[in-house]
Amino acid sequence: MLTGSDLLSKVKDLGDISKSDLVRACGYVSEKKDGSERLNFTAFYEALLDAKGVNLTGGGAAIGKGGRKLSYIAKVQGNGNLLIGKAYTTMLNLEPGDEFEIKLGKKAIRLLPTGAAATHSEGAEGVEE
Repeated sequence: MLTGSDLLSKVKDLGDISKSDLVRACGYVSEKKDGSERLNFTAFYEALLDAKGVNLTGGGAAIGKGGRKLSYIAKVQGNGNLLIGKAYTTMLNLEPGDEFEIKLGKKAIRLLPTGAAATHSEGAEGVEE
C-alpha cells in the first residue's frame, strides 16, 4: 500500500481512471474469506488525506473511540431543563448524586461543586478554573 508522497505521485500519474482501478493500483486491496478481492476505499482515502496533510483525528477532546468532538455548548431543552452531558461529567470525575450550588450572574451560570462533588472535581484533568 502506497503512502505519503508515493501515493500522491501515483494518483497524479494515473490521471483519470475509475476509483476502483485507482484504489487497486495503489495497493489498497485485501482478500476476503471466499478468496475474492476486497477494495479498501476507506483506508485509501484516509491515506490520501494524510498524505495531503489533512488530519482527521487531531485537536480536541473526543468521546469514546471515534465519537463526536465536544462542543462545549449546552442548549435549554423544550421542558426548560439545561442538560450537561456524560462526557463533561466524566471529565470532572463526577458521580451520580454529586451536588452543586448554582450562581446566577448577568450573563453566566456557574455551577460550584459542594461536598463530595468538590473533592471529585479537584483531580479533573484538562479543566480550566
